[in-house]
Amino acid sequence: MSRRPLTDIFVSGRPSQSDYQVLTPRTPHTRAGRAEEAFTEVELDQLGEDERNDYLTYRQQQSQPLLRTPSSSSFPATGYRSKGDEQRKEDSRAKQLFLAALGNTPLALGSLLAFILLGAVLLSLKRPDVIEQYLGTSIYRPVSTPTPIYVDTIPPSNLLISYENYTKFPLTGSQYLHECDIRMNGFLQHKGGYWDVPAGGSMDVKHHDDVTNYHLPEGLRSKVCQKTITYQLDGHVGLLADLALMAQAAAHAREHNRTFFVDDTYWNRGKWTDHFQDIRARQPGPEKDCRAPPPEELVACPRSARHWVVNSRTAKYHFGHGFSMTYEDPYAHEINRLKPTFERALKSFVQTIRPNSRNARLIRAARSEIASSLSMSHPPTSHDPAESEDAETLLTQHNPDPYIAVHIRRGDRHAANYPYRGSYVPIANFAKAAQDAWTRLFTGGTARSVDVNHYPSPPITYVASDSHSAMEEFMNAFPTSTAVFSLESSTNPELRALVSQHEYVQSEFDQASEDERVTLTRGMIVDFALLSGMWAWEGDIVPGATVCTLSSSICKVAALGLGWDRAFGFGDGGDYYMGNINDERKRWIEIDNKGTVSPLWKAFDLF
Repeated sequence: MSRRPLTDIFVSGRPSQSDYQVLTPRTPHTRAGRAEEAFTEVELDQLGEDERNDYLTYRQQQSQPLLRTPSSSSFPATGYRSKGDEQRKEDSRAKQLFLAALGNTPLALGSLLAFILLGAVLLSLKRPDVIEQYLGTSIYRPVSTPTPIYVDTIPPSNLLISYENYTKFPLTGSQYLHECDIRMNGFLQHKGGYWDVPAGGSMDVKHHDDVTNYHLPEGLRSKVCQKTITYQLDGHVGLLADLALMAQAAAHAREHNRTFFVDDTYWNRGKWTDHFQDIRARQPGPEKDCRAPPPEELVACPRSARHWVVNSRTAKYHFGHGFSMTYEDPYAHEINRLKPTFERALKSFVQTIRPNSRNARLIRAARSEIASSLSMSHPPTSHDPAESEDAETLLTQHNPDPYIAVHIRRGDRHAANYPYRGSYVPIANFAKAAQDAWTRLFTGGTARSVDVNHYPSPPITYVASDSHSAMEEFMNAFPTSTAVFSLESSTNPELRALVSQHEYVQSEFDQASEDERVTLTRGMIVDFALLSGMWAWEGDIVPGATVCTLSSSICKVAALGLGWDRAFGFGDGGDYYMGNINDERKRWIEIDNKGTVSPLWKAFDLF
């Protein structure tokens, strides 16, 4: 567009009307809101300093492009600027800033949200309780744990057992015995059936029951078990004496839908899991995830209490005459009467009372050493006897039995019968019994399992004893070429470290250090496995027979490892209705009583 000349525009005048309609001058007057005004010299003198400077720069402003067409997008709609134009310019700038800020709002909000989430994650890692406090629930558990609700169950005053005189729980074995003496009036009496509850109700302690409806993740135990049986270990008797009683208590729990526990608070042999597998893993009971009862709720007498506890001291009130009348076969004769008790105990040892991984490794090492010395193959483990419903079938059909096991107990265990009562059964009797068993079972052709031609003077024996002198005397009873195995003669230093350095006396056992007591207990477990064949896996070697004296609990429990038919000579199809032990086929060889006590075998001792 061509521009018109500015010759008709004067400082003190106005442009012509026709020019005004086409062009509007952009001068300092228009910027000051005075587009339609002119100034005289007098008026200039009256102006303020700022206005005077604006006007006097007029000619300098004319060097800039002065004119714009009305069609320009920036041309004022009114055709000129008034005094409020500058304000509108500022408003326009504010609007542009607002629009720019509005356009960046999503980015700003997203950044803020990201910072908030990052802070929440860091806080949740370091202080999850703070997150739960503000959210009102846990974001880490699928279901929140309700606040426990407790209800007290208090028996009537005539049935309430009070522990108000005790301050420490569980009670000791002696204290539980004292409570049983009070309840039972010193007599081993129980009217009615073994598990009958008196018509008036069972005596019990106060129970503080958690009745909350828990739903916890797998592996977390919620409420206390409804009914339990606990066997308490306190070291009052030897290891196998305790285990024999404990096996019957575990059977009670299985048969009566009670959860079984072991209490080792006062045990002088370490913790239960120092030697055996966790009881709850082996026998979880009817309520897999329930908790053990509070120790102040355990009751020794009566056994009908909700949480019954039994130990070697109180066993006489529970495993005496009433037990025999209930769990022995009343229609059987002689030793056959004890078969139900035998089978209950064997099942407990096979399924519930099992060595932990360390002791199992030592047992297998001892068996492997014997097998290697006899040049026998030792097949890889393929079957756990705990998974077998018939442990005796496993022993008789899948396990070689190349040696005679001999247990010689000295210390505080003397002979029970004449002519050795008060003294010890002579070592010569053990040696003769081992030789006779080898001749009868192996050279007689009934069960020979290994070629022993390179041993000129059998029998092959494994000997366990708490007396070094007794061990030497036994070995001297045979030619030097006779194969005699023991922990003491083992080439494995771990096995030799388990040997007792002195004869075992129960009343003196606590005088040894805890480490020594734990080690001696571990040695006894390995010896027992080799004496009995207990805890044998498929292919492991087991004893062909066991020679022992009934005065030792090891002798009683060893029969379980041999199995019912093998131990007493049954299983050949003969008629054993009268319960007479078959002396030609028996593998459990007791050399103290020699048939003077009937029935010869018994499951446990009462103290």
